[in-house]
Amino acid sequence: MATMQAGAHLSGRCVLRSDLTDAQRDAMYELLCDHFEGVTRSVFENDLAEKDWAVLLEDAGGRIRGFSTFHMYADRGANGEAVAIVYSGDTIVDRSAWRTPTLPRCWIHSIYQVHRSHFAGARLVWLLITSGFRTYRFLPVFWNEFYPRYDAAMPADRAEWLGRIARDRFGAAYDAAAGIVRLTSPQPLRGELREVPAEKLSDPHVAFFIERNPGHVNGDELVCLADLSHENLTAAGRRMVYGPGSRRGV
Repeated sequence: MATMQAGAHLSGRCVLRSDLTDAQRDAMYELLCDHFEGVTRSVFENDLAEKDWAVLLEDAGGRIRGFSTFHMYADRGANGEAVAIVYSGDTIVDRSAWRTPTLPRCWIHSIYQVHRSHFAGARLVWLLITSGFRTYRFLPVFWNEFYPRYDAAMPADRAEWLGRIARDRFGAAYDAAAGIVRLTSPQPLRGELREVPAEKLSDPHVAFFIERNPGHVNGDELVCLADLSHENLTAAGRRMVYGPGSRRGV
């Protein structure tokens, strides 16, 4: 599976969830506890058990500096077409590694590889729930079309479909009217990480996220959808996937 190098300091790789060692699981859990409140080992393990893959960000000594987990499954889209849905699980990057693109780059390469291997021909979409404005802000940076957003309403057929898959996955925890998931055991960000700096509110995407998800400080998760096709990549998304100046695919 995908392995990405980032100089001498950080690298990313994707591994099967079943191949994670006990030490890696411990490190992932400790990293979550450092950044989120309300994390318990049982909730962490239950979330991990629902995922197939883990993308790891590691330093030169093999220490985990960030990770994300995901599950990919088949469904039918709003118009009945074959769809592969990527559902993200626990995701965190240590503050010391915020400036590196290695984890998102390895994540998208891994998503594309799993899609080609197991769901070729199906439209690829991302089902994301997030309580953090920084994670939501990745959507407009890397993808042209995503929902919900401040400057365009979600098409009715897409909204109905998103509501259905969210109900299927989250059940009673999903508030369809608000587009919010309120988990039984929420994990709000710690301290200053959940605070939105005043200067960020001038960003219309951040302001929209706060308006749509006022309970984000308590761990409420906004349900989001993005088309992960190559054609939907922004210029920054293409640089992330192909590398600076590259026109080649992955």
